[in-house]
Amino acid sequence: MTHINAALVESFGEPPRYRSIPAPQADARREVAEVLAVGIHPVTRGVASGRHYASSGALPVVPGIDGVVRRADGSLAYVGGLGGGGTMAERILIDPRSAIPVPSGADPATVAASMNPAMSSWVALRGRVPFRAGQSVLVIGATGAAGSIAVKTARHLGAGRVVAAGRNRQRLEQLAADGADAIVELSPDDDATAAAFAAAAAEVDVVLDYVWGAPTELAMRAILGARTDHARLLDWVHIGSTAGPTITLDGSGLRSNALRISGSGFGSIDLRQAGLPELVAAVASGALTVRPRPVPLETIEQAWGHEDAPGERTVVIPTSA
Repeated sequence: MTHINAALVESFGEPPRYRSIPAPQADARREVAEVLAVGIHPVTRGVASGRHYASSGALPVVPGIDGVVRRADGSLAYVGGLGGGGTMAERILIDPRSAIPVPSGADPATVAASMNPAMSSWVALRGRVPFRAGQSVLVIGATGAAGSIAVKTARHLGAGRVVAAGRNRQRLEQLAADGADAIVELSPDDDATAAAFAAAAAEVDVVLDYVWGAPTELAMRAILGARTDHARLLDWVHIGSTAGPTITLDGSGLRSNALRISGSGFGSIDLRQAGLPELVAAVASGALTVRPRPVPLETIEQAWGHEDAPGERTVVIPTSA
């Protein structure tokens, strides 16, 4: 039996190990592809830990939810999703119907680093809410990798005004230099933070929320209280929970405002309707990118616990080809 090298999670709570596993075999609907680059995203770690809602709970398991592959004809493709086996191996099985072509001149590591963080905001604005060019967008959690690229995504898709909110003042100032129209610092002073939200984001049309928890409660109260037209629709999209898994919402806020709360993540949308080929093209062109930090597959145990710098994403390179 032919074998390949892969990362393998053998126990929840421990990093994957560099292991030899049986090579995949093509079947009636899937083909074998060579893996060129796989991002270690927060959701990748979450699924591999068994704590993410998409985790099967089965062990052992190859981690990795997406990646860039080379198909048998030599073409490059982006593959993603939580179904089937993981992507952090030298070769994997892919469904040709869901493989998204990647331009031949694109850097696989950059595409692998960027697609997942860019996808969260792209999918939300393209497929979760009826966003239109010219509308305004608030990104809460804009100083993280996904949040910072969400600011660029909103602008790329035609937002007329973009507000960036986060804790890291230096990163917020960089986002302002890169095109955010206004910034809101999530400071320890709740009154000052609420006033900043009211001043900068009272009239936004869409909120992309990566934090949830107490900061969202504060922001929601401040924004709803400051809106001049309470009948104007506000789409609040919950994407991440970095500040906590729940919020307390006063029902009067829902009754007195045209507030619509929705979630955007695996299971809430058909990705085939989200224009992912256009996103791949935008990433490949350099318009929406995260800086890759490439590491070889054999260093997966050390790479797994690395804390990426702002704007960076660790990418595993399974082969030397």
